[in-house]
Amino acid sequence: MHANNTHNTLKAVLFDVDGTLADTEQDGHRPAFNAAFQEFNLSWHWDIPLYGDLLQITGGKERIRYFIEQYAPEALNRKDLDEWIASLHKTKTRHFKKLMEQGGIPLRPGVKRLIHELRSKNIKIAIATTTTPENVAYLLQSTMGGDAMELFDVIGAGDIVPKKKPAPDIYFWVMEKLKLEPAQCLAIEDSENGLKAALAAHLPTLITINNYTRLQNFEGALAVLSDLGEPEKKFSLITHNPVLVDKNWIDTEALQQLIGK
Repeated sequence: MHANNTHNTLKAVLFDVDGTLADTEQDGHRPAFNAAFQEFNLSWHWDIPLYGDLLQITGGKERIRYFIEQYAPEALNRKDLDEWIASLHKTKTRHFKKLMEQGGIPLRPGVKRLIHELRSKNIKIAIATTTTPENVAYLLQSTMGGDAMELFDVIGAGDIVPKKKPAPDIYFWVMEKLKLEPAQCLAIEDSENGLKAALAAHLPTLITINNYTRLQNFEGALAVLSDLGEPEKKFSLITHNPVLVDKNWIDTEALQQLIGK
């Protein structure tokens, strides 16, 4: 798209899910994996540090396979390995749903506020994630109500594209559905893999870190923040960006200023 008056006008915000909308990894997916392992009579246990290492692999089924290759190679001899991993992952998803239904994992600061503000300003909202569509639904419905999925114009999740992040495929898919160019969009991510995917799709990207990702490399991000902030609780600016110095929370105006530079 050639530069013109609409080139840097914000038309859509693309959200990652795990770690970005909520801190689901440590207290949601990790215990759900462990519950599935127990149900399958496996001795595997993913503690907090190990799971942090495994998060370098995006996608739940891919993560299980990587763990097997590194820590439980005897399982590679299974003739039905792919089907078995898929079944194990499906069981994990069921346990994750149960955790979500119990309401134990809230949205991160500023997420709900910003989503509703974007809707009120007629800015499109999309999901671009490697987690399953079921997990997206469980999280959104447990935190924002039964009709939460309808807030989003496009939901790109799971195996809808063959390559997971850090490949940019999910972002290209979402932008194609939105019929928008990268310069009209902004991605919000929490991890280095997510940033790599977004940058490879030529998307300006804002990072909100969490405990698992705070030490990762975020070179190329518009800014790195503690979270999106709330009127009653200011975000912390991890990397300097002059646009955000006097801001207390991220709103539509701040996002527009970030991509308008």
